[in-house]
Amino acid sequence: MEVRSIYKYARISPFKVREVTREIQGLPVSAALDVLAFTPKKAAFLIGKTLKSAVANAENNANLKPDGLVVKEAIVGEGPTLKRMTARARGSGSRILKRTSHIRIVLSDEISIETRETKKAKREQEKKDSKKQATAGETTERSTSTAKTGAKSKGRKKKTKR
Repeated sequence: MEVRSIYKYARISPFKVREVTREIQGLPVSAALDVLAFTPKKAAFLIGKTLKSAVANAENNANLKPDGLVVKEAIVGEGPTLKRMTARARGSGSRILKRTSHIRIVLSDEISIETRETKKAKREQEKKDSKKQATAGETTERSTSTAKTGAKSKGRKKKTKR
């Protein structure tokens, strides 16, 4: 089941927030909160707030345990831009764009969480399978090489222009 939380009109540029959301995508909730706690950016605080809200939604509304939740999506959209003016030379003015963002986090319990132990076991299993295939391939090569008579084929030489 999917649970989501949206933080609208956050007073920070979406470009700055996307940098942090890329780090937490696909992580379990506990690991994502740890990453955000040790990221020294304003965006990390805002995303942490949204993530905690999504976890609370999962617990209270969907009756899910936060241990099995994974950050499925962390999307940042652009909100409305506040346009301000600042004084410039010779009585002119220039625009200041104060950007806002909409932070959306989707949590899911359907994605399997891969821990270090499961990743390590998977890699070891793949190594064993590749060794089995390699030994099976060597035996077939040996049997085919002994069956050949060893006759040499006559090759043509290409003419080169001088």
